[in-house]
Amino acid sequence: MEPLRYHAFICDHRRPDGIPCCAARGSSATIDALRKEVAARGLSDEVQITPCGSLGLCERGPNIVVYPQGIWYSGVRAEDIPELVESHFIQGRTVERLVHHDVAALRAEIGSTRARMLAAQHARDAAGVLPDDLNRTLRGFMESRALLTALELDMFSAVGAGSSADEVARKTSTHPRATEMLLNALAAMGMLVKQQGVFRNTPATARHFAESSPDNARFGLLHVANLWHRWSTLTDCVRAGTTVSRQHEAKRSGDSTGAFIAAMHRNAVERAPLVVRTVGAEPVGRLLDVGGGSAAYSIAFANASEHLHATVLDLPDVLPIAQRHIDEAGLAARIETRAGDLRRDRFGTGFDLVLVSAICHMLSPAENRDLLRRCFEALASQGRLVIQDFVLEADKTAPKHGALFALNMLVGTPAGSTYSADEYAAWMHEVGFREVRQVRLPGPTSLMMGAKA
Repeated sequence: MEPLRYHAFICDHRRPDGIPCCAARGSSATIDALRKEVAARGLSDEVQITPCGSLGLCERGPNIVVYPQGIWYSGVRAEDIPELVESHFIQGRTVERLVHHDVAALRAEIGSTRARMLAAQHARDAAGVLPDDLNRTLRGFMESRALLTALELDMFSAVGAGSSADEVARKTSTHPRATEMLLNALAAMGMLVKQQGVFRNTPATARHFAESSPDNARFGLLHVANLWHRWSTLTDCVRAGTTVSRQHEAKRSGDSTGAFIAAMHRNAVERAPLVVRTVGAEPVGRLLDVGGGSAAYSIAFANASEHLHATVLDLPDVLPIAQRHIDEAGLAARIETRAGDLRRDRFGTGFDLVLVSAICHMLSPAENRDLLRRCFEALASQGRLVIQDFVLEADKTAPKHGALFALNMLVGTPAGSTYSADEYAAWMHEVGFREVRQVRLPGPTSLMMGAKA
């Protein structure tokens, strides 16, 4: 019994430059086109699309195998997809010009390709050549840096609906030769499309990186560009045991603060509904949002319960950003902002819920104990503390994102890190919390929750 009418496997295997493969022949565009066409024709419940590893016909790609019939197609370009969907998935007829009929020849070609790849792999291994996956990891910074530079220079906005390298250079006040080199690299990375000397955004870069789009995330992503400079000091930080950057000592500039809060807001808007559903808003009368940033979590809790009133505590230069979001949400009557320093100030009393989201990783263990003690004091009887952060397993090697984020804190803070569930639980019990538990959420962060008796 088949749960779906058709299952299409599409090779998206990537080999080193110069070696034929489906990825080099445009499989990503074919996959994207197939997904969109299947959805547009209302076939998503009938056709399963699965990108896969090599199908063995590397010089004929992109390759697709459609089951249950087991039809092998080769050289399928994005422009072939409407015909393939109409003919095969709707009318039940194969697209003959793309299909293989000689099974013996197909089997022989697959076997030959496999034998060549295995021979090359054995030869590389015997010669001690660095494996491709290690090499990709070592050089991964190159693509990251190219994209970050394009974001810093706002090149995707400059490209717009289509521009030459000289036109982009004039718009961004950059050097024409260097601009063309960067644009070519971005096109090679699949971030731009180049045709007859004209560069155009892809649908994804037009949506997320261009100023004209309502979903433009560029400003928040500039925070990642700021992180780049800190990460370049990692070797010295490992020697010193702490950040060697002076950035944490100086007050952030307005642009830097805005980029940081914008980045945090983007993450918070995505995570807040999940946190609210998990924690629950109805029993809460008063919420304290410690280091609340853009107020995204307070807004989500207030939207979930008309009886809830929230206080967003953060530094003075952050509060205007929070207030703007609160006003836009129409919640100024139920969400207030309060200037304060979460590292030393007392928070008041009588709160039913204290939320500490994306804060503890910035602090040392001693600072976290002190913070949690002041949170405990701020809670009413039976009040709850909710911490959202990267929560590591006991050996601190997983989840990977959390383990890497510890290095982000090493290069950017005097004593911050990421911590395990056992560490959080110990600190919470130490200051008096009961019913302490971890709640795992989809995504990179988890919740640590506890109650005041």
